[in-house]
Amino acid sequence: MTHVVTVFLRSDGRILLLRRSDAVGTYQGCWGGVSGYVEGDPDDALHDARRELAEEVGVRDATLVRAGDPVDVVDGDHEWTVHPFLFDWSGEGELAFNDEVAAAEWVHPPVILAREAVPALWDAYGAVAPTVDDVRDDETHGSAYISVRALDVLRDAAAVADDWESVAAVARELRDARPSMAALANRVNRVMSEAERTPDAVCERAQAAVDDAVRADSEAAANAADLLSGTVLTLSRSGTVTDALLRADLEHVVVAESRPAREGVGVAERLTATGIDATLVADAAIGYVLAEREVDAAVVGVDTVLADATVVNKVGTRLLALAATREDVPVYVVAARDKISPTDEFHTEFGDRVDIYDGEHDVDVLNPTFDRTPGDLVSGFVTEQGMLAADEVAGVAGEHRRLAEWDEQIG
Repeated sequence: MTHVVTVFLRSDGRILLLRRSDAVGTYQGCWGGVSGYVEGDPDDALHDARRELAEEVGVRDATLVRAGDPVDVVDGDHEWTVHPFLFDWSGEGELAFNDEVAAAEWVHPPVILAREAVPALWDAYGAVAPTVDDVRDDETHGSAYISVRALDVLRDAAAVADDWESVAAVARELRDARPSMAALANRVNRVMSEAERTPDAVCERAQAAVDDAVRADSEAAANAADLLSGTVLTLSRSGTVTDALLRADLEHVVVAESRPAREGVGVAERLTATGIDATLVADAAIGYVLAEREVDAAVVGVDTVLADATVVNKVGTRLLALAATREDVPVYVVAARDKISPTDEFHTEFGDRVDIYDGEHDVDVLNPTFDRTPGDLVSGFVTEQGMLAADEVAGVAGEHRRLAEWDEQIG
């Protein structure tokens, strides 16, 4: 068989589809991903995938998400082995198409099913598409990113489901996958609550929910950027907070590394790479920085805001807020409204023992991922709709309780 790569480039929950021009040798006029022949060892097809991204659409800074299992395709006289890849792209910069591309569109993946596409394109996408396990096991990204991936899974499942109940089963599994992340459950619940009880309706509403979620997170970041100036202190990694820091007119950013996973290191690197003056410090130095240096504000993301305005975020947030309050430095939490939980129930997660201690002695280890910060230590919650005070959180929590009723109404 002839070996080829098909690359799905994803940005903000949509993938890039390309219509093949007359300059290609096969399937002219059909829609596909970024594609091309494997020129070397098929086991090293990633090299070909990156080459095609650069040559066909001019993208060199995409992040590999997954390389899928090869898909064998027999189409008349043609036999192909397709090596599928999924890359995330920030969307920064312009795409530059070569003469193999007649047209391009950013679409939700189920659009593939309605297009005249190259053979087995949906199968190739399925080999790299997000899954419930991805949502459950992701220890790298924040809750905003993970909640959008959950919507991706729900959307894709609904696109091929035979009945509503099978879609509802996926929704329940997603909703319960990460109890510590309210945005995930709230966004899934909104889709199931507002869509008619058919797979097509759920698919359509999930597509809109992906777009809504991306927009809400971006607008929350923009509102935070307008609020921040001077020197800012942050902890861990939040995509929404990082976006806000990149947009804001800042003199300096101090980033706590956030042990044990040290997510803050990547934030400091990204800020520095874009020309922002950033300093990386140990978590234990937060008190020193707040007491000994001029800091205008502390800003953090959040995995969940409980109904009583308690902030559930990466461990260390509580100590940051206590130290900032002692030094009269305002603490802002940046969060889309969907991160507000319908309840006061606190769920934490725990990291591996070896992240703290990998020695030979029988040392007891406690490695919580999240802690709780009382709402009275927060100066304001910056959402897509502006600043939310702690005493306004309960009202939003009530809205989210009503969204969850879709599952109680069954039967």
